[in-house]
Amino acid sequence: MPKVPVPEHIKSLVPYPPGKPIEELKREIGVEKIIKLASNENPVGPSPKALEAMRKAIERVNRYPDGSAYYLKKKLSEKLGIEPEQIILGNGSNEIIELVFRTFYQPGDNIVSAEITFAVYPIIAHAMGAEYRAAPMKNLKYDLDEMLHFIDEKTRIVFISNPNNPTGTYVTTREFENFMEKVPDSTLVVLDEAYFEFVDRDDYPNGLNYIEKFPNLIVMRTFSKIYGLAGLRIGYGIGNSEIIDYLNRVRQPFNVNLVAQEAALAALDDDEFVDKVRNLTHSGLKWLYSRVERLGLEYIPSVTNFFLIKVGKGKEVFEALLRKGVIVRPMDGYHLPEYIRVNVGTEEENRIFIESLEEVLSQL
Repeated sequence: MPKVPVPEHIKSLVPYPPGKPIEELKREIGVEKIIKLASNENPVGPSPKALEAMRKAIERVNRYPDGSAYYLKKKLSEKLGIEPEQIILGNGSNEIIELVFRTFYQPGDNIVSAEITFAVYPIIAHAMGAEYRAAPMKNLKYDLDEMLHFIDEKTRIVFISNPNNPTGTYVTTREFENFMEKVPDSTLVVLDEAYFEFVDRDDYPNGLNYIEKFPNLIVMRTFSKIYGLAGLRIGYGIGNSEIIDYLNRVRQPFNVNLVAQEAALAALDDDEFVDKVRNLTHSGLKWLYSRVERLGLEYIPSVTNFFLIKVGKGKEVFEALLRKGVIVRPMDGYHLPEYIRVNVGTEEENRIFIESLEEVLSQL
């Protein structure tokens, strides 16, 4: 055994559970086709414009990427109506979460979020040795009034996933504005909007509308979901230019690869593709809801591309579906053992999932 001492907060970490490669699963369970509906991915694939940009970019991968992501920041600034200096690019929005910790967290500070939310928040907090405070939720939704009671003078960062992963619920404009008015200026609020492009509610608060009013706010977004670029790992953060400048001092020089930058640039020009994915998602959700209701199951209505289904013994249903070649997400790790999470697939994938779920429930 190595004699290098390991801090106790690292020893106690529970790593994020990765799934097995699809090809390995095919071999293990002996099926030809695997349907993956576990990771909230875009089943359509990337935009054709992004695919073409990637093909061209591959020829230049002998060169380092643009460390400043100049053209991508310029395109984002034009599309979003902000300054390039207000944008930071990351190797997925996960890296931006880590950059926020590395830049602003100091020993003795605490971190506040909700009890059932994106698993990366507590993982990184515990990796830093930080105190992580998880506020109770109300009906599987962030209770921002309750979260205020968990914030004190040592609270350095607050994370709000809106819409929330894994519940698919959201906080309203009124709730968010009331919360931001009461949060101390010394507390950084990170608003994670990974799924905001899917939301079709009038009372949903677009984080960009609050950047100027609240200098302690950072909004995170990603190209992984509606743009279908999850495998390239590229996300971005928007905030006060001074806050972004500090993050950039900590960021590695070439953190976003060349192919990812070019694909994201092209994807931003393909509004038709984004509309297609959004419409497919909304129609898919409605169809899945109706079939789940026919099966007599409860579910949590969602504003994202995924939702929770109450199936009883979630882990058993997950394992039985897996044997049929259908991958969903069991929710026992989120203290929701009766639920599974499933994202919208193609029409064929949705149909196969429902047929498989019906068979599994009848067997169990």
